[in-house]
Amino acid sequence: MPVQITGNVSLADRDLAWSFVRASGPGGQNVNKVATAARLRFDLAGTESLEPAVKERLRSLAGRRVSEDGALLIVARNQRTQEGNRREALERLAELVRRALVAPKARRATRPTRASRERRLETKTQRRTTKQLRRRIAWDD
Repeated sequence: MPVQITGNVSLADRDLAWSFVRASGPGGQNVNKVATAARLRFDLAGTESLEPAVKERLRSLAGRRVSEDGALLIVARNQRTQEGNRREALERLAELVRRALVAPKARRATRPTRASRERRLETKTQRRTTKQLRRRIAWDD
């Protein structure tokens, strides 16, 4: 069953690999016996579910969570149950992908207005005058 990210984007199950390990933290007596921490491995380099531009943004958003072979690794260990950690890992992956789907707004270069340039020069003149008035008075006129 594919993981639904948004209305038109979903990730294929073949791109996700799960492993479960023992987790420190909450779990009571089970913490030493049951592998509840979920480790989600998403094949970022090989997935066909995402466009190349989205993949690149996701790679930069994920930072050091992306391995050399292009896999995104998410470890969830905050919940007491394996299912809770599995849901948390999927939600964290979905949130990363949602953030990567939003293309950054292109910056358009603008120029300062004439009025703003004049205001800037006027304040520079005022500062110059103020500092000149602070100088020592020369008596050798």
